[in-house]
Amino acid sequence: MLWVKSFHIIAVVCWFAGLFYLPRLFVYHAMSEDKVSQERFKIMERKLYRGITTPSMIATIIFGGWMISMNAAGYFASGWLIMKLMLVAVLIGYHFFCGHLVKKFAADQNTHGDVFYRWFNEFPVFILLAVVILAVVKPF
Repeated sequence: MLWVKSFHIIAVVCWFAGLFYLPRLFVYHAMSEDKVSQERFKIMERKLYRGITTPSMIATIIFGGWMISMNAAGYFASGWLIMKLMLVAVLIGYHFFCGHLVKKFAADQNTHGDVFYRWFNEFPVFILLAVVILAVVKPF
């Protein structure tokens, strides 16, 4: 169980690293004005999303599901886990929206400015705070 939990935490850390950095790349991409920079950001965004962030999300789900399966009745009797899973579902939606934005940038169809992405970048912080508090404190 502790090995599975360890790999789950490692995957979560990697997933959040990607979710924190990818929108920051969007900020810089939206601010870039030269073609060379824009093409470089397209490559960085694609590689980060496909090579790190998405595999980390999949690993997070696999190891989290594995932990739950070890004591499903006990976990689902706890309200904190239900709330955590709901927040994870929101985060998965955010993840896929980031993928949508990667495609928009790749097609030169971005419609947002850097200020939008600066605010967009803050969203996963709130999810992270709530998920960690729910998992550690288990308030209900």
